[in-house]
Amino acid sequence: MAEHATLLQRHRAVMPGWLALNYSNPIELVAGKGSRVTDAEGNTYLDFFVGILTNMIGYDVPEVREAVERQLATGVVHTSTAYLLRGQVELAEKIARLSGIPDAKVFFTNSGTEANETALLLATYARRTDQVLAMRQSYHGRSFGAIGVTSNRAWKNNSYSPLNVHFLHGADRHLPQFRNLTDAEYVDVCVEDLRHVLATATGGDVAALIAEPIQGVGGFTAAPDGLFAAYKEVLDEQGILFISDEVQTGWGRTGETFFGIQAHGITPDAMTFAKGLGNGFAIGGVVARGDLMDALHAVGLATFGGNPISTAAANATLDYVLDHDLQANAAKQGATIINGLRDAATRLPIVRQVRGKGLMFAVELVDPGTGEPSTALAAALMEATRERGLLVGKGGLYGNTVRMAPPLTLSDAEAAEGLGILIDSLETVNEAATA
Repeated sequence: MAEHATLLQRHRAVMPGWLALNYSNPIELVAGKGSRVTDAEGNTYLDFFVGILTNMIGYDVPEVREAVERQLATGVVHTSTAYLLRGQVELAEKIARLSGIPDAKVFFTNSGTEANETALLLATYARRTDQVLAMRQSYHGRSFGAIGVTSNRAWKNNSYSPLNVHFLHGADRHLPQFRNLTDAEYVDVCVEDLRHVLATATGGDVAALIAEPIQGVGGFTAAPDGLFAAYKEVLDEQGILFISDEVQTGWGRTGETFFGIQAHGITPDAMTFAKGLGNGFAIGGVVARGDLMDALHAVGLATFGGNPISTAAANATLDYVLDHDLQANAAKQGATIINGLRDAATRLPIVRQVRGKGLMFAVELVDPGTGEPSTALAAALMEATRERGLLVGKGGLYGNTVRMAPPLTLSDAEAAEGLGILIDSLETVNEAATA
């Protein structure tokens, strides 16, 4: 039996059946360098999904590896937050400064899920209410509270929630009632709907709106720039807080701004982050107004959050992003790929839309005859790109979107190579679907 088939058999025997794996024949990645990875059977791939946006600056980056090795050499792998942690303080200082949030303070967690739970705790405590607003098609994590503010049935196991949640429009332009509206008209409609929700569905004491500037699991769908600024004007009238979930959009990935919410011209009350910050090491957190962060009356800690190893990696990663202006590189390489895909899409009936910003982009696939979302074509495109040496991801409300987020260090040659594979794969899938 082949190496991957043997491991898959063992996986299925001891891992839960709902643990999703990519590809009809899942692969094990055993080595990586730069933007490329190698599997257990010796196949090498250009990686356009980097562990779900987590290996943000690529694999085996010397600066990150050496920072972690220096910390390991001290023998102090863990102390908990019961002791002062220099690396944690240094990282918090950088994030507080970059956030633009007044008098910001930072709390570190292990993941984006934990970060969102913390932000929701801060908001509901501050406002003394369990009422929260969230966006349709959203995803904020797999824990009890995070699932409560998630609006995608594929990721919700039950309707129970510690929160009283109301969902808003903003990233659902595909719906018939919105399809022909301009951005300005759509923003106006969404704002009026927000006012109506506040007047009819809530008790008048909402804690916060939590929103992803670009929806990750939602297939990289996004509200038009300016919508959240318009929402915030309404929220501010009632003192409702704004939480920006930057787990996937932070650290310059969108190219145009360092944090995704900045494209809307506002500063949120809190931002959550995780994924790429540690370049593969587990770290997440919340940066929020100091008065919100300090308000909790109970004792708190994070046993593993912001530990010496993860913060060593995160400090090195963030420094690398800033020192090499990777936000600018994301804008440059993303434009090359997105524009190339849009040009190709004009002759490919299976493509409904190419969307994204910077190195965060997606291709939505539909049945060429009916125009209906096609999960089968999305699966076929994933297989076609893998066969040609490119790894991608999937998502979307209807499971018909292939989404990609290459390392921010992607080179001109790698962008061209990836674009070529994507177009060739799309042409092959399109030919089979229209034959």
